[in-house]
Amino acid sequence: MKIEDIIKSTKALSLGKRTVLNILYTQNLVSEKFAEVLKPYELSSEQYNVLRILRGQKAKPTNMCVIQERMLAKTSNTTRLVDKLLLKDLVTREVCPDNRRKMEVTITEKGLELLEELDPKVDHHEQLFAQNLTVEEQELLNDLLERYRTI
Repeated sequence: MKIEDIIKSTKALSLGKRTVLNILYTQNLVSEKFAEVLKPYELSSEQYNVLRILRGQKAKPTNMCVIQERMLAKTSNTTRLVDKLLLKDLVTREVCPDNRRKMEVTITEKGLELLEELDPKVDHHEQLFAQNLTVEEQELLNDLLERYRTI
């Protein structure tokens, strides 16, 4: 369905506006569907992102700055996200022995188990969107999006 039909636009949109609206609408749709996957686990997409970052650290403690740098949403309040994950026993947080002003965060076994349970559901979510495009189209879309956001 065309973006003009979705937003019920009565006038023609410039190509630039149409492109931005298509990206924003698609991002919102993907995010909403992803939130449905995470809802039974009482996780936000940002909390999930923190857990994935920590899993990628292979059990090495990670400071908050590294987590913030790797977040998809750079505006996320990393401290608040980690606090919520702490309450769920999905991460641990300790003072850095080398720099007492830094906090180091590590994913717990419970956090790893949760991600392992979520992995096939997240893969399915991603495949639902990918199924409408060929591999070549997906490659092209990725290339175009990477070029588009380079300003």
